[in-house]
Amino acid sequence: MFKRFFSKDINIPTLRLTGVIGQAGIARSGLTIAGIEKLVDKLFSDKKAPAVALIINSPGGSPTQSSLIAEKIINLAKEKNKKVYAFVEDVAASGGYWLACAADEIFLDLNSIVGSIGVISPGFGFVDLIKKIGVERRVYTSGKSKSFLDPFKEEKKEDIDRLKSIQEQIHENFIEYVKSRRGSKLLSSAEDEIFSGLFWVGKKGVDLGLADGIGSINQIIKEKHGNKAKIKIIDQKKSFLQKRLSSSINNNDIINRLEEMVMWSRYGL
Repeated sequence: MFKRFFSKDINIPTLRLTGVIGQAGIARSGLTIAGIEKLVDKLFSDKKAPAVALIINSPGGSPTQSSLIAEKIINLAKEKNKKVYAFVEDVAASGGYWLACAADEIFLDLNSIVGSIGVISPGFGFVDLIKKIGVERRVYTSGKSKSFLDPFKEEKKEDIDRLKSIQEQIHENFIEYVKSRRGSKLLSSAEDEIFSGLFWVGKKGVDLGLADGIGSINQIIKEKHGNKAKIKIIDQKKSFLQKRLSSSINNNDIINRLEEMVMWSRYGL
């Protein structure tokens, strides 16, 4: 009797994390912990998989959602004892880079953009507009700061100072997180530059220690796990409601899409 041995394929479960992080309206879902928690659980459910992969393409968004998603990935990687690889497509900036740092190793395309380790709070001011059209703004509060940064009122210095203080706290949290994940890989002589909010392309990102190398997901996975290794995509499926409403547009969606376009356009996309 003869036994025949076959070398089995090695599956590497892979999750795409694409788009702005945070709520994005009823017709389109941004990346939130509530929206992808089950997918992350599924990513780590294959006991035989030696590693999992993330494909990231995000200009950032909510720091809280970025932190919660990353924490979920890091905790499951420890619990399941699995290596995590992140592969950046167009961009992993700001919150997108926060997600990338949940991985043990980060890989870029030559044209991928990484970095933007900073905090931004964009907004609009409509003071001159409502004066022009003859509208009177009436706001009644039970606390002097309840109308904080009201876009229909003149800016107050104390409001701006308060916002900058909040931004600095979040920025410090971001810096400490990146240092804890990238450690000695970061170019110590360039830390001021790295944490300035700037972003870089491809090899420069690797030189600064923001990523570990240049290479596509198929190339890197085969190098690490052999030619039998295969990418197994864990899909992010649209809900029935999202499918029904994906072609409809309302005022909130228009604003959401404009804000999203602004976020992508910062990186020339």
